[in-house]
Amino acid sequence: MEAAKKEVLERAKSDGVKFINLQFTDILGTIKSVSIPAARLSDVLEKGIWFDGSSIEGFVRICESDMILVPDPATYQVTPWTPAERKSARFICDVHTPEGVPFEGDPRSILKKAVNEAKKLGYDYNCGPEVEFYLFKKEEGKITTDPHDLGGYFDYSPRDMASNVRKDIIIALEQMGMEAEMGHHECGPGQHEIDIRFGDAVTAADNAITLKYTIKAIANKHDLYASFMPKPLFGQAGSGMHVHQSFFDNKGKNIFFDAKDKYKLSKLAYNFIAGQLLHAKALTAIVAPTINSYKRLVSGYEAPVYICWAQINRSSLIRIPRYSPGREQSTRCELRCPDPSCNPYLAFAAMLMAGLDGIKNKMTPPPPVEEDVYKIEETRLQELNIDMLPFSIKRAIEELKKDSVVKDAMGKHAFEKFVKAKLKEFDEYRMQITPWEIEKYLECL
Repeated sequence: MEAAKKEVLERAKSDGVKFINLQFTDILGTIKSVSIPAARLSDVLEKGIWFDGSSIEGFVRICESDMILVPDPATYQVTPWTPAERKSARFICDVHTPEGVPFEGDPRSILKKAVNEAKKLGYDYNCGPEVEFYLFKKEEGKITTDPHDLGGYFDYSPRDMASNVRKDIIIALEQMGMEAEMGHHECGPGQHEIDIRFGDAVTAADNAITLKYTIKAIANKHDLYASFMPKPLFGQAGSGMHVHQSFFDNKGKNIFFDAKDKYKLSKLAYNFIAGQLLHAKALTAIVAPTINSYKRLVSGYEAPVYICWAQINRSSLIRIPRYSPGREQSTRCELRCPDPSCNPYLAFAAMLMAGLDGIKNKMTPPPPVEEDVYKIEETRLQELNIDMLPFSIKRAIEELKKDSVVKDAMGKHAFEKFVKAKLKEFDEYRMQITPWEIEKYLECL
């Protein structure tokens, strides 16, 4: 660790950095940051830096406010869009108590704990999130809900007017040490997707957070606004964050792969899938955590509603991408219910522990459902024992309360703070009088 600190100090000096942004997330996934002059970096790397945790969503009460930010040297990156006179770099931090131990409510520490449990069993958990978002126009500096273009899936210029925006985003990501695999126009007008290369779960969560604010920063430079709201436009595709998952052993071999299986999946992979299917309802509260998330999780827009798995069927909750010879390392399962409003640290921790529960208990998933689940009659769904995801954050929270595995993944502190915040959000929502209600009821009642 001392060598890493020395190396990063030398890099910061060589890069001509003037300011350091120390970043972390609250329980809901909102990025928080404190800036220090670069001259203070050596001391902060050695001792961390104090902050008041009582003002951070889901952290602690005023009487327990003292917290310490501990920068992770491996996350040092120069922020490429800052001007030379204010050239900045960032570190992602872990949150510790004054006693020097990881804070139980720190989402990054919660994920690290889950990852370490998998490592004890011999598994390295890898994730590859696919982040979708909308680009909206601004008018006189104000955000609108007017899409930047009218393009569709994989469209190219001139219908895809944001091709250069995505390229600038990818360039910025590469400058920050991230490998972007693909960028393309998505189904909705003004909707886009950027995929970054899979990595270990903590790095993948760090990258997901970095990706979101990088997209917003580059969009702003083009006088646009990037939104990760799951369903910003009625009648258009919602924005998801499908997560590809796999286990590697300590020799770097993908242990989800089995050449003899029809789907090229190992028994371990089937156990993992079964665990996530069993805990899917509770998982949804964490991976789709907003009121608006459940406007996306409806039939007809490729977002999953039914709890099943398949390879061809894109309406399934878990999809198995097809195997290609020579790509054994790419064998994986794709969970399709997460959206970009989630805290990726909490999401990946809960997803991992749900899958590990399936492995520990040698669970077997039901048969795959390769037909379009949306078109299956209700009676046949019951025959196939295909259940549905919760249709509101309130229902999802009720499922979370009943699920000891997912609750334990979060830890008592984070679970209680998360549930309190989400129920407050639901109460605020249910008391609103919406334009739909005025139009529907005002004149006829």
